[in-house]
Amino acid sequence: MTTLPKLRLASYNIQKCVGLDLRRQPQRILQVLDRLGADIVVLQEADKRLPPRPAALPHFMLDEAGWKIVDLGGAGSLGWHGNAVIWRGDHIRVRRAALHDLPGLEPRGAVRVEFDTHIGPLRVMGMHLGLFSAWRRQQIIHLRQDGRALDRMPTVWAGDFNEWSRQPILDRLAPDMRFLPPVPSFPAAQPLGALDRIALGGGLEALAHGVHGERPAHIASDHLPVWADLRLAG
Repeated sequence: MTTLPKLRLASYNIQKCVGLDLRRQPQRILQVLDRLGADIVVLQEADKRLPPRPAALPHFMLDEAGWKIVDLGGAGSLGWHGNAVIWRGDHIRVRRAALHDLPGLEPRGAVRVEFDTHIGPLRVMGMHLGLFSAWRRQQIIHLRQDGRALDRMPTVWAGDFNEWSRQPILDRLAPDMRFLPPVPSFPAAQPLGALDRIALGGGLEALAHGVHGERPAHIASDHLPVWADLRLAG
């Protein structure tokens, strides 16, 4: 019996590489990324806050560690609105990337990257949603509307959804996406809230998923990374 290939995708809010000890140490973030064993990682808060928003996780350090960076058009930044996507491995290629403005008083955005991978074509939506529920609702509805204009492709949403409720609010707002069962990822020292989430569209299934709490993840950021092992359904 042939085993279908799998791909590990992760989402990690790196808090500009500032850990719970208030020290900015990009090397700790790289250690966490290496131990995750992910093929593709969606990052949030990957750039410093003030213009011109330089990368908090330097490009040269990612290069030296073997990571490739999706070009999202930011001069000196790692991503856009703090959202970035990195990957490694010779079996993955980027088809195209795009940016999505999101409604709300806070400056928020999402990024879209379409890959060719060893499990097939894959669309990855990376996002960091707003702090207020009314804006999060509008942002998810906006992303769903944008998605209707795209070609059909297995799609995964990943990011910091900032949703504390244990009710299936996100599932109701995006019924065409299947949110994986929540795993507490915030705050890193004693996780209580499942703010970091992964959701799958049609054609994908998760073989396993979880939260990565191995050292130094407990201190490298205020969030723990979440991950999922994906393959094409069937």
